[in-house]
Amino acid sequence: MAGGSAADLAPTAAVKIFSAGTAGCVADLVTFPLDTAKVRLQVQGESKDLPKGQKATYRGVFGTIITIVRAEGPRNLYNGLLAGLHRQMCFASVRIGLYDTMKQLYAQGAENPGLGTRLLAGSTTGAMAVAFAQPTDVVKVRFQAQAHQPENGSVKRYSSTTDAYRTIARVEGLRGLWKGCLLNIARNAIVNCSELVTYNIIKEQILKNKLMTDNMPCHFTAAFAAGFCTTVVASPVDVVKTRFMNSVPRQYGGGANCALTMLLKEGPSAFYKGFMPSFLRLGSWNIVMFVSYEQIQRAVVRLQRSRESRFRTV
Repeated sequence: MAGGSAADLAPTAAVKIFSAGTAGCVADLVTFPLDTAKVRLQVQGESKDLPKGQKATYRGVFGTIITIVRAEGPRNLYNGLLAGLHRQMCFASVRIGLYDTMKQLYAQGAENPGLGTRLLAGSTTGAMAVAFAQPTDVVKVRFQAQAHQPENGSVKRYSSTTDAYRTIARVEGLRGLWKGCLLNIARNAIVNCSELVTYNIIKEQILKNKLMTDNMPCHFTAAFAAGFCTTVVASPVDVVKTRFMNSVPRQYGGGANCALTMLLKEGPSAFYKGFMPSFLRLGSWNIVMFVSYEQIQRAVVRLQRSRESRFRTV
């Protein structure tokens, strides 16, 4: 996905993996409060119906953020951040860093891979990434979903990230750490295809038609479009995944039962709960991640080539 001058061409797979993982962490640091707001909106209403006339606790993305800050303090907007960074180092590094390699493998040397090849590559790296990162995703979601308000009798579900991994493994078994894995594979296959393929194609078309040069404005535009397309396509699966991961044992019989329960109790609109924070988060996350990814990738390649040229002169 990189382009530019000759000095920036052909980064290795290792460089792409490192750049993608680092860029994912940068994007999470910037957008994590939006992700927390999205999770709170998605799980709202799953435990019990609101009494007639009572307003929901969380209303809108910024209203949710303000409510969390007032009731729990600003630090709780970053609940689960450590697990989120664990996730990005495992997840983004594989799904984004290996995308070009997988695309070339499926293309079998073709210069311009077709849409089917791109989708297959995106689905493959998305599924592979879940296999590595699923436990970190479960812990992140549970931390973000818990409202810590001691005055109302609510207590922290886990005392730390390490405690969360240990407690889930002890109480729910290793299966608990991979809870919702199939849902996450489905969700991330969709997300990866929407995100990477859309970004890839839009960026190529911008450069092909010479609308922009291969620089930040081009990366920004392609990333924003990728974020919107991904949110529209992936929101229903994302909501079900969040609900299922956050659920207590035996609350749902499986991913399909979770989706059916949502549909019967809350209606079709439940599948788009938290859509605006999802879009704000995915759009901003894509922009920060892809811009960072391109720049980190190029910086690492320049550093490598600078070191190589120094060795040659010595």
